[in-house]
Amino acid sequence: ARRLKQRFDLKLLIIDYLQLMSSGRKVESRQVEVSEFSRSLKLLAKELDIPVIAISQLNRGAEQRQDKRPMLSDLRESGSLEQDADMVLLLHREDAYDKESRQGEADFIIAKHRNGPTGVVTVAFQGHYSRFVDMAQS
Repeated sequence: ARRLKQRFDLKLLIIDYLQLMSSGRKVESRQVEVSEFSRSLKLLAKELDIPVIAISQLNRGAEQRQDKRPMLSDLRESGSLEQDADMVLLLHREDAYDKESRQGEADFIIAKHRNGPTGVVTVAFQGHYSRFVDMAQS
């Protein structure tokens, strides 16, 4: 990332996905390793003055609840992801769990926003294109 910033003026870094990263060294636990990645990415974003988007899996907590909407506590393998992030967006499609619910809708849950409000934005999900669009455009 540093080399790309220097050579090509990198504007954005996306990690898809965080749990695929490995340090290649022995660590106390996977949680410790993911915490180190989280902190390192936060510092890298500040150093390079670019946004870093890290995609993360969720644990299975939501599947055990009546309300399947994901929450911050569902971030997988590390509480530091929640702590280090300036913003956490969670994606929820009710029709993935309940076939009787409205099809083609998804909620972007702004679960954390260090510099702004949290809330939910409902968008149209166009599965055949693997994209999300503003409800007004669908």
